[in-house]
Amino acid sequence: MTALSPASSDTAVPAADATATPDPTAVTEAADGSGTGPAAGSSGTASRRPWLRYTLRAGSLLAALGLWQLLTELDINLWLRFEQFPTVADVAGEFRDRLGSGAYWQDLTDSLSRILTGFVLAAVLGVATGTAIARSRLVADLIGPVLEVLRPIPAIALVPVAILLFPSNEQGIVFITFTAAFFPVLVSTRHAVRALTPVWEEAVLTMGGGRWRILGSVVLPGALPGILGGLSVGIGVSWICVISAEMISGEYGIGYRTWQDYTIVNYPGVFVGMATIGVLGWITSTAVELLGRRLTRWLPRTERKTS
Repeated sequence: MTALSPASSDTAVPAADATATPDPTAVTEAADGSGTGPAAGSSGTASRRPWLRYTLRAGSLLAALGLWQLLTELDINLWLRFEQFPTVADVAGEFRDRLGSGAYWQDLTDSLSRILTGFVLAAVLGVATGTAIARSRLVADLIGPVLEVLRPIPAIALVPVAILLFPSNEQGIVFITFTAAFFPVLVSTRHAVRALTPVWEEAVLTMGGGRWRILGSVVLPGALPGILGGLSVGIGVSWICVISAEMISGEYGIGYRTWQDYTIVNYPGVFVGMATIGVLGWITSTAVELLGRRLTRWLPRTERKTS
């Protein structure tokens, strides 16, 4: 038998290590399309793809607006009736007029403050309650049945309860917003924590970690993707319910102003309110999604190949 020389052994080991453990930075750069490796070079149009996507998105919105304008100008009245619909030009004119009024910005500020207050409370309490239910059988037995009975009740159905409980409409509307976002966050957190593999927790215990170390190093980071999914759903449901609550018992806000426009048959104003709600909902949902991506940068990400 011929023994390997020290020189050949030293040469073989680094080669095997280089093959088995690639540079994480290179992998990340290739996945992001920003590196200079084969993955980045294999897609020559990667740098132009975002512009194409934005063009398609803008084109779809313009096509929808053009169809709306055409149907209302021609007074189409087949299965759907468009003869009383305001045109895009009417809504744009109304929107331009409201941008110069202080009432519009006051309504926008009131609705946003209600949404943010209720959503932040729901995020904190929903994550805490969902984690406690998933980790403690006693907590699950004590408050789990009560929450499961309350969860199917629509948040907007709690408007009479809010009027009776709180001394002002403002607090009641925040309560409705909180309730709407609380249960999606609670359920997603509970399922995400229960789905964690026990091996991670056992590893921390083996290294001498305590309960709080497990919570901060294993439970919350591991459940974070599921929690963010609940937050994304919760912010959307919050907008639905806060607008409905403002229509019923509000004094200011986008929902209140939209209902007032409907009662005086100002349909362009109604559509301005609807468009404002849609844009604000999209902005807040995007903010939650971007925050989630930043908080989960440690997760492996793969770029899908598109034709």
